[in-house]
Amino acid sequence: MKQLINLLCAMGIIFSCSGQPASISISSDKTTSLVFPFIIKHVDRGTKDVLVQQVKEAKNILFLKAAVKNFDPTNLSVVTEDGSLYGFDINYQSDPVHLIYHLPVKDKESASFYAKDILDNKGNMHGIKDHSWGVVSKVKGIYVKDNMIYYQLQIINESPIDYDVDFLHFYLSDKRKVKRTAFQENQIFPVITAGNTKCVKAYSNSIIVAAVKKFTVPDGRQLVIDIHEKDGGRNLIMKVGNKKMIHAAMLPDLK
Repeated sequence: MKQLINLLCAMGIIFSCSGQPASISISSDKTTSLVFPFIIKHVDRGTKDVLVQQVKEAKNILFLKAAVKNFDPTNLSVVTEDGSLYGFDINYQSDPVHLIYHLPVKDKESASFYAKDILDNKGNMHGIKDHSWGVVSKVKGIYVKDNMIYYQLQIINESPIDYDVDFLHFYLSDKRKVKRTAFQENQIFPVITAGNTKCVKAYSNSIIVAAVKKFTVPDGRQLVIDIHEKDGGRNLIMKVGNKKMIHAAMLPDLK
């Protein structure tokens, strides 16, 4: 089986296709391979005219073949470990142009998967923090995977009063002065946010992970992470420059 997988990968140099295809042609005489970025959790065929086989040695690869020639067009749905749903129209072709399809990562679904997984990480950053009247905020970790940067934030409430989060903003600002209105023009919107973003109870702490599209900070500027208390004044501002961002940890593939 391993030799077959290696052979298919080699063939993919000639017959592969990247990106999410709208439709896939399969044959009764040739095997078509779908290579997903995560482990396959569920497969649903429109009809039994499509034969499917998941590879035991590589659980992110699915083999397709036609059970009969010239079957009526049907569909195939695949759910991967990160929660992404891939849908394909399947039709018959005696000699398909593409035999290997490399499927892309779906940003929102995979970002959510990674963000939740990072919540319990020990962290890899120090010295990025702020405090206000018994509440401390920290950038506990910065991580990179594909085209996403993940910020692991911690809010520690050392006071007897609950800390209700009004909003969490990311924006770029001039290093010399952080202006409260700067985020309106330079705001960076997270693709997904995981963790407790509502309320940090008295004498407790909370972790938040926000995933944003990958970027670098221009010279003379910095990333500002702005956390505001609802109906209160304990607002927290953390500043992140390129010197910290270049030490972000690379996340491994989750296969």
